[in-house]
Amino acid sequence: MTRRPDTKSLILDVAEQLFAEHGFNDTSLRLITSDAGVNLASVNYHFGSKKALIQAVLARYLDNVMPALRDAMNELLAREQVQMTEVFGAFVGPLLSLGSFRPAGTGVFMQLLGRGYTEKQGHLRRFITAQYGDALGAFMAAVKKATPGIPDNEVFWRLHFTLGTVVFTMASSMALTEIAESDFGEKNSIESLIHRLVPYLASAVTAPLPVAIGNSQDAA
Repeated sequence: MTRRPDTKSLILDVAEQLFAEHGFNDTSLRLITSDAGVNLASVNYHFGSKKALIQAVLARYLDNVMPALRDAMNELLAREQVQMTEVFGAFVGPLLSLGSFRPAGTGVFMQLLGRGYTEKQGHLRRFITAQYGDALGAFMAAVKKATPGIPDNEVFWRLHFTLGTVVFTMASSMALTEIAESDFGEKNSIESLIHRLVPYLASAVTAPLPVAIGNSQDAA
């Protein structure tokens, strides 16, 4: 006999699915409570607000990813030299492990991150920075070590371009894999997509500065 999850877990499960499918902005608390079969008072009791519920949904994943990521970044920082392929490659294991944590966990997590990025959920950035600052700090230190000679402002832009690429790829993963199978006979998965992304993103972040940017830096 399948055991029904407790009310808090049930709300999180339903909210996670709806947020991933419809986005944070277009998913109301009324829709969540209706699908979960609970009342609004239950959501307010366990979470207090929609923003807090969004943060709790992401925290279930981040609590699994961030400690492993922090440890991996600290290992890289102990080396004399660091490559961007190693920095991005360190994400692969923690991300794929989410598949055993939640059904289709890796894909769902990437969808949720994408929603937060494209829907301008500023509170999520503040929450992640406050709760997982040690992991983010280690990541940024590893990036800086792997990109000598690239100014901090250029690293900022390249990391945002990177996030945009990842968000688009994951949000369109089903369509892209269907096209690749139809046109090239390829069989792809979330794992194969992530492995494809790592070298591409690493080469983009470490690419030579465009001439115009290099000249403006020299002039400054």
